Amino acid sequence: MKIVVLDGQSLAANDLDYSAFAQFGELTVYNNTKNEDAISRIGNSDIVLTNKVVISREVIENCPSVRLIIVMATGYNVIDLEAAKDHGVTVTNIPAYSTNSVAQYVFACILNYCNRISEHADDVKGGGWIKSEPFSYRIAPLYELAGKTIGIIGFGAIGKTVAKIAKAFDMNVLIYSRTIYPQFETPALKFVDLNTLLENSDFVSLHCPLTAATQNLIGAEQLKKMKKSAMLINSARGAVINEQDLANALKDGTIAAAALDVLCHEPMQESCPLKDAPNCVITPHIAWAPLETRQRLMDIAVNNLISFLNGTPQNTVNL
Repeated sequence: MKIVVLDGQSLAANDLDYSAFAQFGELTVYNNTKNEDAISRIGNSDIVLTNKVVISREVIENCPSVRLIIVMATGYNVIDLEAAKDHGVTVTNIPAYSTNSVAQYVFACILNYCNRISEHADDVKGGGWIKSEPFSYRIAPLYELAGKTIGIIGFGAIGKTVAKIAKAFDMNVLIYSRTIYPQFETPALKFVDLNTLLENSDFVSLHCPLTAATQNLIGAEQLKKMKKSAMLINSARGAVINEQDLANALKDGTIAAAALDVLCHEPMQESCPLKDAPNCVITPHIAWAPLETRQRLMDIAVNNLISFLNGTPQNTVNL
């Protein structure tokens, strides 16, 4: 049996490896693969592991030996599921592996903004404290989270965990979700419509999937409804936000700040309107990437393969 990993570097980097898959057959690992090279690199492999490399109908039809595609992520929009089903190819994903790490990322961004850790640390390294007459000084406003309101758009596993952490900080929580869960409501947690959430939140955190209904969910109209002091955090999918509208809102002070781990085009393009936007922190899609999180993903992927070989496939998305 031949196993090929098309874009192994994004998951394994220098601290993990794919050796656990070698016990099942001949293993080939490519750090990165361009979409146009997928057919040649898959060749006559039986098992394909991919994260962002697109497996289209053309790829599936030209690689007839493929029996299983393991998407090394939760989202599987890179796979033509209908073509895979037509050709008897099982497709699996990795669900719910990054819940804690993404929620942690959200509060890393919020706390960095509220305490201005990086700005003050940089100023101290630049000699600011040495030159300071008072023992304590501030170069930007600092804020407590207690009593502030966070609006969470999307109430899946990650949204629920963000809400749990927010409550530990004594924050109020507003939820906008296509499904309302009355059992979660308390005096400090309410399900509301989108406009109410935007108008009343000090922080807005996006945790919804990218669909036709959520593409450009946050644009100029929605940003104008937010508080001028509000912060927007996106660790979901880039296209949930209209990037040009957000850049404009940051430049003209419609909202105070943004923190983004995802963009419409990844890696970032030179033409990205947010590249030079003020008060905008952008990280290179790392919310999912703590070591423990990636190890969990790897372990689930191995179990996906074992289950498939045992005739009881798990985490299938096209059956």
